[in-house]
Order: sequence, then C-alpha cells, then structure tokens
Amino acid sequence: MSQLDRPPLPEAGVCSACTADETDRARLLADLAWMLERRSVAVKRLGDPGPDRGQLDFILHAALAAPDHGALRPWRLVRCTKESRARLAEIFVRGKLRRHPDSTGIQLEREREKALRPPVLLAVISSPRVGHAKVPEAEQVASAGAALEAILLAAHGLGFGAIILSGDRCLDADLQGALGVAAGETLLGFISIGSIVDEPKHAPRPALADVMFDFDGERVGALDLDKS
Repeated sequence: MSQLDRPPLPEAGVCSACTADETDRARLLADLAWMLERRSVAVKRLGDPGPDRGQLDFILHAALAAPDHGALRPWRLVRCTKESRARLAEIFVRGKLRRHPDSTGIQLEREREKALRPPVLLAVISSPRVGHAKVPEAEQVASAGAALEAILLAAHGLGFGAIILSGDRCLDADLQGALGVAAGETLLGFISIGSIVDEPKHAPRPALADVMFDFDGERVGALDLDKS
C-alpha cells in the first residue's frame, strides 16, 4: 500500500482560522460544512462502484489519525474480501437463526444482503490492553471509536455512503472465531462503504445543548456559547 503524502503540520503559533478575516473565516467554515452532513446510509441503499484502490487507501489511512494514547494501537480492521462474502453471509444467517429462531425469510435475506451487498466491508475489532498502567481500557476503546468515525468521515468526504452495523450479531461466537476475535477483544461492528444508489432518510439530530454543558468551576450547567 502506498504511503500517502501528508499535508504540512500547522506552523507553531499560527492558526489560519484565527488570523483570517471574517470573510475568510466564513469560507473556511463553508469548506468544512460537509463534515456536518455525514449520516449513515443503510446497506440496501449502497451499491457499486465502491472506492478504487487510491480512495480506499485514503479512507484506511484516515483511521491512523485517530487519537492513540501510548501508541498502543488498541484496534484493528479486517477487510472482508469478495471471496469471503458467501461464507460470511452464511455465518450471518446461521447466527440470526440461533438468536431469533422465528426469523422470516425476508429477515434472513436482509441479513444475507448485509454481507454480500457492500462494495467494501470492514470489520472493526477493539483490542485493548487490559490493566495498562497509564491508559485505561475505556480510553483504548474510545480510540477504536475515533478510528471508526474517521473512516466514515473520509468515505463521506469522497462522496461515498457508509454505515456501521453492530448489534447482537457481533456477539456471535462463530462470527468472532472466523474473524480471529480473541478473548478480551470486542467485535465493534462492520463498516459498509459504497456509492449511494438510493437517497438515505434524514434522521433527526439532537441539539448541541442536549449533549454539551458548561462547567464554571463549581457546577455543571446549561451550555452558553456566548461565554468564553
């Protein structure tokens, strides 16, 4: 895999957004607006073509930019190649039947489609070092989540749709065994990436004030962005 050219790091003490005038600041925000438009695209709405070699290289390298305290690399990706999909589909279906014996034929076909349809399918595995002296396990799992989001954002930035599929299928012993998930590790889910062939539904998002608060040194209260 080729090494991507990296943009230069910002010069120490210089922030382009801070030194720009009001017009340039607005332009910088407009250039980044695509980040706020990312949303999950259901597998049934994905299709060919998927990312080419260079695009996939970029998407995967984005994961390496995730925060990683101690450089532990507490996660890994497993690419499910085209040759793997038929077996993976059977594992998905068998697992679905074990967990939900009353599944209908339509439900089983949808489960099969989740393995067969995506042009790119990546399993995300969290592999924290338990008991590390400086990096708690929760922080290592958060690193895996950051890598996952970086992949989703990179795919979106290139114009592809993507989604992370998790749920009880990730607890299936046969599936974990096939992907080499060891004791103490967690299969977080599968990232599906492809072209958007059917417009996705726009799910509502929470207000910022619902998930962010201010701490004034004494108590945690409602968010007020007008305060410094």
